[in-house]
Amino acid sequence: MKRGAKIIGIFLIDFICVECFYLPGLAPVNFCKKEEEQISCKSEVKLYVNRLNTEESVMPYEYNHFDFCLADDEKSPVENLGQVVLGERIRPSPYKIEFMKNMSCVEVCKKTYDGNRKEDNLLLATLRKGISLNYKHHWIVDNMPVTSCFDTKDNRVYCNTGFQMGCYTRNRRTNCVPEIEQQDGFYIFNHVDLIITYHSGAKEEWGTQFGSNGGRIISVKVVPRSIKHNGQCNTQNTEPLRFPTNPLQKDEKFEISYTYSVTFIQNNMVKWSSRWDYILESMPYTNIQWFSILNSLVIVLFLSGMVAMILLRTLYKDIARYNQIDNGEDAQEEFGWKLVHGDVFRPPRKGMLLSVLLGSGTQVFCMTLVTLAFACLGFLSPANRGALMTCAMVLYVLLGSPAGYISARIYKSFGGEKWKSNVLLTSMLAPGIVFGLFFVMNLVLWAKGSSAAIPFSTLVGLLALWLLVSVPLTFLGAFVGFRKRAIEHPVRTNQIPRLIPEQSIYTQPIPGIIMGGVLPFGCIFIQLFFILNSIWSSQMYYMFGFLFLVFIILVITCAETTVLLCYFHLCAEDYHWWWRSYLTSGFTSAYLFLYCCHYFYTKLQIEDAASAFLYFGYTIIMVFLFNLLTGTIGFFACFWFIRKIYSVVKVD
Repeated sequence: MKRGAKIIGIFLIDFICVECFYLPGLAPVNFCKKEEEQISCKSEVKLYVNRLNTEESVMPYEYNHFDFCLADDEKSPVENLGQVVLGERIRPSPYKIEFMKNMSCVEVCKKTYDGNRKEDNLLLATLRKGISLNYKHHWIVDNMPVTSCFDTKDNRVYCNTGFQMGCYTRNRRTNCVPEIEQQDGFYIFNHVDLIITYHSGAKEEWGTQFGSNGGRIISVKVVPRSIKHNGQCNTQNTEPLRFPTNPLQKDEKFEISYTYSVTFIQNNMVKWSSRWDYILESMPYTNIQWFSILNSLVIVLFLSGMVAMILLRTLYKDIARYNQIDNGEDAQEEFGWKLVHGDVFRPPRKGMLLSVLLGSGTQVFCMTLVTLAFACLGFLSPANRGALMTCAMVLYVLLGSPAGYISARIYKSFGGEKWKSNVLLTSMLAPGIVFGLFFVMNLVLWAKGSSAAIPFSTLVGLLALWLLVSVPLTFLGAFVGFRKRAIEHPVRTNQIPRLIPEQSIYTQPIPGIIMGGVLPFGCIFIQLFFILNSIWSSQMYYMFGFLFLVFIILVITCAETTVLLCYFHLCAEDYHWWWRSYLTSGFTSAYLFLYCCHYFYTKLQIEDAASAFLYFGYTIIMVFLFNLLTGTIGFFACFWFIRKIYSVVKVD
């Protein structure tokens, strides 16, 4: 009885601890009125500004790049490694907000530009360019993005993170939301109406003392407006502030008054834990993607099952025939894939390069698997900014040992003896290519003054992680790999290579490699659209559970497709499978590159050369890493398959 009570007590304690556990940076914040402020709640609602970006350019810029109102000397929030690499620059804002205090037309600052000053005309030109390229503000309140919402044609409410810094009208066409019926020109949004919705919980629910005078923020929506204040703050004025289309003339002046209003609305129907739902559910394509994705997954699973079934049945018959003995002494004459048993494990050409690519591919595979697993568990949610990139980079650095071990084992099985070159290439080749491309693009971002440019100190830190952590771990893994005995193959290799007969068009290397990447790409291209949207169109990606499932399907499809094509080539007496197994599934990256090109020309409106260079530079990095991932999956699936089938047949 006492033991049972003790177990129940421990269970209750664990349950309470689970209930009160929050991920770092994701814990709720209680707010209350200023007169009710205490340790358990805050009265000040801080508004932070993030970088400005657009779909028409890859160049994001910091908030102060466009000469907006700046805050006093306040400290910026601490940024993690992922935020710095992604170019997110979160800064304090001059907007002062108190919880449950409505404010109407509060002036933030006033900017005056004089045509006699060249610097002022340059600032106006920067603002004008930002408006013409549809640059968007991205503000943050209580770790929530500030959203702008509008009605769509199908009577749905679409809420997008951020809002335009301004709009323009040309030839009766406008990108202003809501539309401004004025003459052609530029209009800057110098006034924002902030609508803050909060949930006021009971004392029993939160354990707080402020009751109805406090709550938790569940949404912050903004309605940007262009208002010509005429010397005084007036939100009733419907005349927009027209931005000068040309540089100011001498003695000409232009004035911008930045103002804001704040309205608090109580809504106890939405709980704090569900406050992200209205953003995620209102994203475009979310209502039509589920059927398409599930449909494609069913097709891929069906095809994979058919491939596996046909392959296993055919192999079973082959092995039965090869092991059949007619008279106890005379074995059946060899044919098909058994005929090349003396050459199938002959070391390939460029074995050093292949082993290095396989080691790096193993590193990428392990990084992807662990990162997606953490994302599925909720550790890398959109609210935890930069966590996904930080996790991926740290894992890649720490997974140097598997890369060195796999590369050493494969290279030693090829009979290689240049172990120093193998270890150096494994630790330097793939990371060096990625870092080199990244550095070149960072130079372009530096030259353009973009916020995505990584500071020199961060680059030094990344180099230190690579050279002082990843490289020693790679050497450690390679040391263990070379100390082990070489992999023993189930059959011996003949001294004289067998002549390969003339192949049909279907069993030649290039057609087989091209066909091999079609099916794996078919199971990812729908998800790829949403991933590219999250990268280049500032849309949030949150379906990590489904992405993990797609990743598992990709692994299975790459493995089965490569094994099937490898079996056909062996039956055609072509034993050069080492590189072909890597390139067959690795060719999926070529289709990935073509899809990224299609996305660039059909979905984005990028025109300047620098942005196009950056887009394709980042795409090449992504395609290279994806090639390592898929190629490694196909190789090891084929390696396991060939060792398995030749170990179960009788070979004299």
